[in-house]
Amino acid sequence: MDFMQLLDSIDNFIWGPPLLALLVGTGIWLTLRLSLLQIIRLPLALKLIFSAKSDGKGDISSFQALCTALAATVGTGNIVGVATAMKAGGPGALFWMWMAAFFGMATKYAEGLLAIKYRSVDANGQVAGGPMYYIEQGLGKKYRPLAVMFAASGVLVAYFGIGTFAQVNAIVDATKGAFGVPEYVTAIILTVLVAAVTIGGLQSIAKVSSKVVPFMAVVYVVTAMGVLIVHADKVPGAIKLVIDSAFNTTAATGGFLGATVMMAMRNGIARGVFSNESGLGSAPIAAAAAKTKWPAEQGLVSMTGTFIDTIIICTMTGLCLIVSDVWVGDLKGAALTQAAFASAFPATGTALLTFGLILFAFTTILGWNYYGERCIEYLFGVKSIMPYRIVFIGLIASGAFLKLEAIWLLADIVNGLMAIPNLIALLGLTGVVVAETKRYLAYVKNNEVEEEIEDLEVEQIK
Repeated sequence: MDFMQLLDSIDNFIWGPPLLALLVGTGIWLTLRLSLLQIIRLPLALKLIFSAKSDGKGDISSFQALCTALAATVGTGNIVGVATAMKAGGPGALFWMWMAAFFGMATKYAEGLLAIKYRSVDANGQVAGGPMYYIEQGLGKKYRPLAVMFAASGVLVAYFGIGTFAQVNAIVDATKGAFGVPEYVTAIILTVLVAAVTIGGLQSIAKVSSKVVPFMAVVYVVTAMGVLIVHADKVPGAIKLVIDSAFNTTAATGGFLGATVMMAMRNGIARGVFSNESGLGSAPIAAAAAKTKWPAEQGLVSMTGTFIDTIIICTMTGLCLIVSDVWVGDLKGAALTQAAFASAFPATGTALLTFGLILFAFTTILGWNYYGERCIEYLFGVKSIMPYRIVFIGLIASGAFLKLEAIWLLADIVNGLMAIPNLIALLGLTGVVVAETKRYLAYVKNNEVEEEIEDLEVEQIK
């Protein structure tokens, strides 16, 4: 067995049924303990995105924290990941992505809550938080090795995986294929832009993310809606096919080789988790910096990230692939989604998807730059931040010319290793999550009663 085969075997083992079961199982457990909070409190969570008061200690608003987290999660996985899942598992994979997202919302809620509950302030006066802090402070000092494992894996993923090479290659390939831009030109422009934003730290990243993320999400969703409107007569059948294929073997048709229920389930859950990152522990690093005094409030805001990423954006992509019938062809990855968009907009579809892919990949770079920075600061202190940023920028510059499969496999492995200590902490701190939730909901109920009394008094005066 050569080195590549060894890495591939390790990758398949880590991202096999045990980890997927742990990820989904943690979500199910939290869903039960929180009494279906992701359904009952979703309206409140969506309202808080724009109405959270930002009246607590922190570096950025709750909205900016959400956008920074979405910057990292809404990426090539929403375009390429959905296409890959459907190509391997059929339309039923989309259903299992929904299931992963539904239970993942409870997981993301718990992560956001614990991030605020156990955050601290570093030597530079900036808020520091995330799984490494709630592992050490929540579970106790004896669990510090788990915190170190998470932080070390986080730095490696930021340097060699989601944060750099995968995104840079996506941008380079997109600009070269759609517009004929040479690799070195894209590399220079991208490096300058990343350097300009990331050297400024979280404030700079949050400002860019809070403007770019809503814009890119709206553009992508509106374009996808256009595809669905053009193929409106096929939408009901597409939804029925997704549900039927989730529980029945999908027959071979066209270039699609067919898929069992297990293939649909595994690909849907794996790609769903990879897309929204619920349970991986990345999003709470950004959530910790939010200006709020209520851990549960930020938990609710964080929860909407999974809803937006998977339930909205991934669903749009999946339905576009089905109604345009491109999923049964011979295309793969981004080319599959590109063909779906072009089926409705022959003149502009390719350009619109390329534009979306570039923005998605660019913001993912920014988000993961911050995640890696917080992880390395936990390991080596604030003096390591600037050297980390310089190396990160250097990797962005070189990433356009590197296509090392071994590095991508290694990144996938350490990405999975991030999840293990985080999930252990979520299970161990479930009692804290439940207690904080009850405290916040009691506060919300009291406020609602007070507002009703005030409204009644106003009516009586009138």
